[in-house]
Amino acid sequence: MFEGVDAMGFDEATPVQEQVIPVALEKRDLIACAQTGTGKTAAYLLPLLHHLASKPEQKIKALILAPTRELVMQIDQQFQGFGYFCGVESVGIYGGNDSAIWDQQRCAIEGGANVLIASPGRLLSHLNLGYVKLDSLEYLILDEADEMLDMGFKEDLEFVLQQMPEEHRSLMFSATMPREIAEIATTYMREHEEITIGTRNAGTENVEHVYYMVKA
Repeated sequence: MFEGVDAMGFDEATPVQEQVIPVALEKRDLIACAQTGTGKTAAYLLPLLHHLASKPEQKIKALILAPTRELVMQIDQQFQGFGYFCGVESVGIYGGNDSAIWDQQRCAIEGGANVLIASPGRLLSHLNLGYVKLDSLEYLILDEADEMLDMGFKEDLEFVLQQMPEEHRSLMFSATMPREIAEIATTYMREHEEITIGTRNAGTENVEHVYYMVKA
């Protein structure tokens, strides 16, 4: 795994990584509230790879949910980079009209992918067909949880959460902390640690926002 970290060009940890990684390595539930661009993805991928690489199995061991196709693909790319030397297999599960993509996702799931990185809607489509087996799942990670709620995925999230085996760890990452996030934590997490980087519900300071006036 250290080879992957080096190959990805990571030299030192960001504040969210410094606080999240030790808690995740202890296999504790947690909620981390930090803005986009602070390094949340590596904060959960590195501990996850550490745990999974020590006991490789051809079963689904982790599920990472993200709100959009683009974020799913981005997380999967980082996972492939960090995990290149670890022998842990992932598959991105996202929507699209290409039937070949659907078949590729199904083959990867049935072939023993260890980590599913998925958008909620497409994951439910696969779940409803009966070949996604989550009984061996050990880790559930919700990335950009507030965005998933804003996009109307609350019922989908709750359905997925209800499918989790009793003995699993939950890690939730969010840029803001709305009431629904606290409700999910109370209902589905156990004695979770809460980490906040910066000011809750504040705007993103390290992302430049630009708009252009154009003629219709």
